[in-house]
Amino acid sequence: MKMKPWFALILALVLAFSLAACGGSNATEENDAAGGDQASAEPANQEAENTGETDELTPEDGAKLVVWESQEEKPFIEEVGKRFEEKYGVPVTVEVVPGGDQGGRLATDGPAGLAADILTLPHDQIGPAVTATLLLPNDIHEEETRNSMVEAAITASSYDGMLYGYPKSVETYALFYNKDLLPEAPKTWDEVIEFSKTFNDVNNKKYGIMWEVGNFYFGHIFFSGFGGYVFGDNGTNPEDFGLNNEGSVEGLKFMQSLKEILPVNTGDITWDVKTQLFTEGKLAMNIDGPWAVSSFRDKVNFGVAPLPKFPNGKDPISFSGVKSYYVNSYTKYPNAAKLFAQFASSKEIQLLNHEMTGIIPANKEANQDPVIVDNPIVSGFSQQFVNSTPMPSIPAMRDVWEPGAGALTTVWNDGADVKATLDTNANTIKEKIKAAQ
Repeated sequence: MKMKPWFALILALVLAFSLAACGGSNATEENDAAGGDQASAEPANQEAENTGETDELTPEDGAKLVVWESQEEKPFIEEVGKRFEEKYGVPVTVEVVPGGDQGGRLATDGPAGLAADILTLPHDQIGPAVTATLLLPNDIHEEETRNSMVEAAITASSYDGMLYGYPKSVETYALFYNKDLLPEAPKTWDEVIEFSKTFNDVNNKKYGIMWEVGNFYFGHIFFSGFGGYVFGDNGTNPEDFGLNNEGSVEGLKFMQSLKEILPVNTGDITWDVKTQLFTEGKLAMNIDGPWAVSSFRDKVNFGVAPLPKFPNGKDPISFSGVKSYYVNSYTKYPNAAKLFAQFASSKEIQLLNHEMTGIIPANKEANQDPVIVDNPIVSGFSQQFVNSTPMPSIPAMRDVWEPGAGALTTVWNDGADVKATLDTNANTIKEKIKAAQ
């Protein structure tokens, strides 16, 4: 079924949440070059050596680690680094690199010996990284990782059958709503439109709803909810391209019509802008992910609910993803790096991450903890997860993001003809994929 690829993958994760219930991009900070003492331009050995007397890896003598993390998760990962150093005696430096930039930075900085030892990647970025031999497999801790994480996270953190990641969190986006402005979340986009027409005050920057209109990650719902899709065969066949089919055209026409209630161009709808407006009570509804929870906690009386149904009666199919820690293949300290990745993905640390940032853990036992089971915020995201599809992880997906964003921007800002825009966009993407082969 094209509209919901990898359904079995999603079902596995939903089952994990169900069992748990039964059981009881946005940093702008500049940084110095990462990992400055990682001078080796050769990949590390694929298998780290256990030099200790126990089954646990022993860090290399003089090991010190650099971790890349986004600005919003910097306080969390710094705390993890302190705990890791207390346990293993290995100092950890955190450098801020936006999540969306880490894969690209690794491709250039890894071979140059300038990349971090450990980084976080969404699962759709591991294909290009593995193909370029930039990541070490999760070999030493593979059995433990497979036993402790939800199956969907394991599948998403693997490539060609080999496990590379140390799963950290699972996520999709949903509808944040201000309970002081909306006691209940709207069930349909018709309700959203009706509310926004009465609530909007453009001169005072008050809006009923916002999402990052020019970001294909969020814009995907307007394709998938009407029968569009990226690639066929469960997101693995770039020869079957569905972003300009009849459903995609219909969906983007509906999105284009929503500018009536959100008369703002894409460049002015950034994560920072809408986060501030939602915090100030000037934005009633905000489509965002669990990473935004920490920005609103103790500032807004908010709830999280599944995305509203479209006028065709269909549910928006959001992109979902799995974020995992990965070890740079050019690290000078593969033992220490693998130890850190395993340590940072443990149940205890994932619960700490949830406490500090609001992430949904990938660890099965963490998902069965009462702090997760009884959390209505997590419940809102998990309900949306039922109607989500994992981002394709094949290398061709990297050629979709920029043109996809360009098509959304052209349709929204300029009121361009939807079909003509999507046809042009499809040709651009196909040419980019062909050129990369």
